[in-house]
Amino acid sequence: MDKVKEIVGEINKGNPKPIYFLMGEEPYYIDRISQYIAENVLTDDEKGFNQMVLYGKDTTVDEVVANAKRFPMMAEYQVVIVKEAQHLSRTIENLSSYAENPQPTTILVLCYKYKKLDKRKKLYKTIKKTGELFESKKLYDNQVADWIRRTLASKKYKISPKSCVMLVEFLGTDLSKISNELDKLTLIVPPSTEITPDLIEEHIGISKDFNNFELKKAIGERNVKKASRIIDYFAQNPKDNPFVVTITLLNTFFTQLLQYHGLSDHSPGNVAKVLGVNPYFVNEYVVAARNYPMKRVSGIISNLRVLDLKSKGVGASNMAQADLLKELLSEII
Repeated sequence: MDKVKEIVGEINKGNPKPIYFLMGEEPYYIDRISQYIAENVLTDDEKGFNQMVLYGKDTTVDEVVANAKRFPMMAEYQVVIVKEAQHLSRTIENLSSYAENPQPTTILVLCYKYKKLDKRKKLYKTIKKTGELFESKKLYDNQVADWIRRTLASKKYKISPKSCVMLVEFLGTDLSKISNELDKLTLIVPPSTEITPDLIEEHIGISKDFNNFELKKAIGERNVKKASRIIDYFAQNPKDNPFVVTITLLNTFFTQLLQYHGLSDHSPGNVAKVLGVNPYFVNEYVVAARNYPMKRVSGIISNLRVLDLKSKGVGASNMAQADLLKELLSEII
């Protein structure tokens, strides 16, 4: 986010680069930067003659260069945005000669999603000298909750740790999807409000009581009654609660629990740091460690792997999700 702010700041100062090569596995920031340039560099009157959007599937590097070499009409700059530029990957190095001497009155933006330039090749080295290279990296699962917190804080909102976890578990790590849901919330909820599980349940439709977060907690506490209720809810709503998400989360939880057992320092700060969790959730591992000794945790992890294979048709054919969930709970508790 700091790099994005730096790029936007330079544009606002009137110092745009002639080339912005936006690449990487996380499309969210690529879209945000290209959208900002599209909306803010030119006035509405200037955009008609001086702003062009090309698509990698429907163009060539030669056509991109030809358009970039044009002069603006009654404006200081022209903007050429190439969306889905990753489709030009086979010939993208042909852009090197233009990158060596880019048109100073053109702002060329290439959205190169899910791929990266080879740092050893000429194009990467050239754009690094004459333009802006931005790599949008995919966030790890344990980084997304902090991203949500910081994004909301920038809009004067707070969010509880449990609410963050609910969003990540339900929406995954797709920042664009999460951002859309946060935008909906901030349109409804006034600033300075804390986003709670109740608000998320009401406005996004994620159950605050029947979700993987609550299942993990119930299993850690060996609360069979609560875990069974959640499992039954999942079985009745399989589309909203895919088995692969549940088993992946539980495998992560018990793997972290195995790490916890191996720690010599069980102070909350050290546990949070080593396991990569919010300190708010450390007590869940303390409770689970009392209920599941290290040897038992190892056995559960092994059983979860077998069950994961069964869900994919290995060793069992066409098991219903309800049966998989019941066996899952049986293997753990």
